[in-house]
Amino acid sequence: MENAFAPISEACVKALSDKTYDKRKVAALEIEKMVTDFKAKKNMAQVKRIIDVLSKDFVRSNDSNKKKGGLIALAATSIALGKDTERFIEDIINPIMNCLIDSDMRVRFFASESLYNVVKVARGAVLPYFPSLFNALSRLVTDPDQNIKSGSEILDRLLKDIVNESSQTFDLDAFIPLVRERIMVKSSFARQFIISWISVLNAVPEINMVVYLPEILHGLFQILEDPLPEIQRMCETLLAQFLKIIKADPAAADIAKMTNVLIVQAQSSNPLIQFYAISWIKEFVQLSGGEILSFASGIFTAILPCLAFESDAKKNIKDCANAVNLNLLELVSNEEDKQKNLSYLDLNPVMEVLRQYLVHSPVPTKIAVLKWVHHLFTEVHDEMSEHANKLFPVLLRDCLSDSSDEVVLQAIVVLAEIVNSATVKGNDFDQTQYRQFLVELLNLFSENNTFLEKRGTLIIRQLCRLLNAEYIYRTFAEILLEERINLKIASTMVRTLNMILLTTSDLFDLRNMLHDIRNEKSASLFECLYKCWAHCPVSTLSLCLLAQCYQHVSEIVTLFADIEITVDFLVEIDKMVQLIESPIFASLRLALISHSNDNADAQHLSRALYGILMLLPQTEAFHLLNNRLQCVPNYWGQPNKINSKSTNESQCNIKFDELFTYFKYVQDLHHQKRVEKRKKNQF
Repeated sequence: MENAFAPISEACVKALSDKTYDKRKVAALEIEKMVTDFKAKKNMAQVKRIIDVLSKDFVRSNDSNKKKGGLIALAATSIALGKDTERFIEDIINPIMNCLIDSDMRVRFFASESLYNVVKVARGAVLPYFPSLFNALSRLVTDPDQNIKSGSEILDRLLKDIVNESSQTFDLDAFIPLVRERIMVKSSFARQFIISWISVLNAVPEINMVVYLPEILHGLFQILEDPLPEIQRMCETLLAQFLKIIKADPAAADIAKMTNVLIVQAQSSNPLIQFYAISWIKEFVQLSGGEILSFASGIFTAILPCLAFESDAKKNIKDCANAVNLNLLELVSNEEDKQKNLSYLDLNPVMEVLRQYLVHSPVPTKIAVLKWVHHLFTEVHDEMSEHANKLFPVLLRDCLSDSSDEVVLQAIVVLAEIVNSATVKGNDFDQTQYRQFLVELLNLFSENNTFLEKRGTLIIRQLCRLLNAEYIYRTFAEILLEERINLKIASTMVRTLNMILLTTSDLFDLRNMLHDIRNEKSASLFECLYKCWAHCPVSTLSLCLLAQCYQHVSEIVTLFADIEITVDFLVEIDKMVQLIESPIFASLRLALISHSNDNADAQHLSRALYGILMLLPQTEAFHLLNNRLQCVPNYWGQPNKINSKSTNESQCNIKFDELFTYFKYVQDLHHQKRVEKRKKNQF
């Protein structure tokens, strides 16, 4: 009967199928000798027949022993063929690689060993089958059997050596998709395998891996979260190598594509990934210059939250994010390249991101955003003007009510820049933008009286520093007069404005302006403020003292006898007495001993202060004012008739009679309101 396995003898077939390794090994050596003889006789047809028998009847058999024998025999065949293995390489390695996924771990082990021996002989001839080999290796490195893993490492090193030897013909375009498919796996062994291959190829001078970096960068950053420190270090080293190459030759890298990847990674919850991503962004900002501004919205999304990191563990991330922020600011500010750089900046997405971060963000993030908004309004005001309407509600409603004074102050800086830049275009202070802003601010105060009491002084004082204080006070006064507003809010607002006027050093010029009401502009401002200040009698008194309208002060004090003296009223009087002793009212104290205007101002002022003294209970303020009045001449013995033409009031065009009538009218409104409130409380 003809031998179905010819030219392999039946005895050899039996031995090759034996369960013992030694017998299979002897049979494989016999096949090796047969192939050697056929090769010497150039009878390659018989060699092909042997390979087919081994592949079909042994390696593809369901009998694991036959598989093992066939695998050893195929390796022996390749050893016998030597360089001629290349002629049969596909027929040899394909059946071997099929066994690498066998359920029997011993079969997988012999398959890996056999593949190693074939590759060792074939060398560069296996490169056309590199994708299949790489796939096989990627499975072996994660095999649960340690012996198979160890064997795969030896095969891996061999294959890397072969690729190095044949780097000029190596198909990198076919390799990158293989890496991309496997780089997101979670297995530490698989990650180590991928990193090692990328590192090896990156080290070959003839291969430019940076060109393909955008395709695998995301996966590399994900490997940084591996729980094994060794894998993390390998990935860090590889990333450092890539960055070094990019810095040496930025033109060879696709920085735009990689920036998009980095923006995503910079928002990772993993601190290591976040740090490296922001570090790369920092380098890219320096390498790309103004072009990086086209990614500003994404970069802001990534770095702005990092500015609020407080823990020591994230300090390096915060410092790096700060550096990126400052570098971007410099690009926008650089006079030499400003216009060119700004051409890359798309304000719409940038402002959308900045506006979002103004709400529900930590204080450092809000501060950074506000500085950016202010900077953009300074540098590109015309382009930013269209964003003012969307910013206003956020700045007013969210930022000004923030718990942080720093945020409030910085928000006012931005608001002032927006308002001021719109106002300076005209000669008249009463610009629409200016007035609209103060109306909105006043509405905000009206809605929340506590907010006015706690933050009103801070906000108004800062506005006066940044904008024209006269405009602020005049506009506020006109709005309070024109708009229907709660009387209590009006009086609280007046008290706040008055206290700022009397105590803030930044309002020195405004106070000096009010000192001389003979000047038409000063008189106009005084009248405007007076009508508004009428909501608070003590504030009105303070304003008149500041304007040196001492005759009118005396008349107001006399009227106090008919005004309901409330606790709030006495508290305000007490504060005013304290202020009389401050440097701001030095001119008032000197007026008490002045002989100018035929002593008219001194006499009116003295009588007014004595009237205030009589209103006060005997508190510290009473004794303070009493001691002051003991130091001035006694005008009571002088004639009652004072030359009215000598007073300050007589030398200006202000109609004090009309103002006094208006003052009494407003005070009557407040009295009626208090009466109504008491009646409601009774029921």
